[in-house]
This record gives sequence, C-alpha cells and structure tokens, in this order.
Amino acid sequence: MSTSGPKFSNSFRLAGVLLIAGLCIETISLFWVHPIAFLAFFVIGGVLLAAGVLLYLSSIIFQPSPSSRD
Repeated sequence: MSTSGPKFSNSFRLAGVLLIAGLCIETISLFWVHPIAFLAFFVIGGVLLAAGVLLYLSSIIFQPSPSSRD
C-alpha cells in the first residue's frame, strides 16, 4: 500500500497556502488605519486569493486521470 498522495496534491497545497496568505493580508489590513491599507487589502490580498482560487480550480479540472491496475 502506497502512502504517497497523488501528483496533484502539491498544487492543492500551494493553492491553500495562497488562500491563507491572502486572507492573512486582508485581515491585517482591516486593522491598519492608513490609505495604503486599501491597496494592501484589494491588490495584494485580492491577487493572492484569486491566484489560490484559480490554481485550485485548474488543479481540479486538469488533474491526471487515475491509472487503473487490472
């Protein structure tokens, strides 16, 4: 029995890291009272969230087909 995961698990892990980083930046910028906080919230956090979602969706769509062992 193999304990190694599928090849696409790395892309799921990266998508999760991007999503968590985006959410952390957006949470920090909510407590920051400065005009640049909006830019950090919208640009940096938004780009990380969008990249995480797009990577997640693309890894679902383009995952390799499982090989059947007959």
